[in-house]
Amino acid sequence: MSRSRSGRAFYRFIQILLRTIVFRYFRLRHRGREHLETAGPLILAPVHRSNLDAPLIGGLSDRSLAALSKESLFGSRPFAWIISALGAFPVARGSADRDALKSAQELLEGGASMIVFPEGTRQSGPSVGEMFDGPAFLAARTGAKVVPIGIAGTEDAMPSGAKFPRRTRVAMIIGEPLSPPTSESGRISLSQRKAFTAEIQERLQAVFDEAQAEAEQV
Repeated sequence: MSRSRSGRAFYRFIQILLRTIVFRYFRLRHRGREHLETAGPLILAPVHRSNLDAPLIGGLSDRSLAALSKESLFGSRPFAWIISALGAFPVARGSADRDALKSAQELLEGGASMIVFPEGTRQSGPSVGEMFDGPAFLAARTGAKVVPIGIAGTEDAMPSGAKFPRRTRVAMIIGEPLSPPTSESGRISLSQRKAFTAEIQERLQAVFDEAQAEAEQV
């Protein structure tokens, strides 16, 4: 994805800050990091329990990441520049934002790596919530592989409404990339897309369970 020179420098600065300070603060444990560097377009599909989820993934990956983010975050011009430099672009919550999907598709077709939360908004608890078809839809359109990511500990560290994260152990398990279904026509049916979403959900729950077990270890 295209960033200004200052945007790229800021992105790298934040990555260094995350790796040298934030990861240590949360005593981050992780497995499967190599899957984040898989060649070609990638859709990173994590569970969503906290605003910490996307930054921690961004700090762990060597690739520059893009992310769908709620439109309300772009109300302040200085903050909008910051999150845009970090790879965010706006999506209208509660509506089918075709412009955002088109932008996401174009980025993936260009080989980007992108975070898309399949649960949509933040959820709570140890089980994966209701899944949206966004990752499956984009994967089918672009041929991007989907990487399920389980993250445990971020909900305790910074739940909804918290202004500052408290120190807890965080664990991240990155699953093997899942290839989307294909067809001779180049388009997949609704039933294929639903089946692929169910497969993503099953794998996402598996890596989430692993992350929760890892976070509980002393």
